[in-house]
Amino acid sequence: MSVQTTNTSAQFGTGLRNWFAGLMKRLGESMQQSMELRSRMDKMTALENKSDEELAKLGITRAQIPYYVFRDRMWL
Repeated sequence: MSVQTTNTSAQFGTGLRNWFAGLMKRLGESMQQSMELRSRMDKMTALENKSDEELAKLGITRAQIPYYVFRDRMWL
């Protein structure tokens, strides 16, 4: 007769819980990036609809609109 003793407790579902938590985190990050891009694209559209005089008041030209909208992401 043999007796086996283990000092580890059974943690059923921990791996599945961690996997699901990681999946939800990635989904949330993806949604946040998508909403940020959508907001920036709306800003670009609004600026493209302005006249050249209105853009001049902002100190930009039409060619500079993408750089203006994404200025916190681009270091040019």
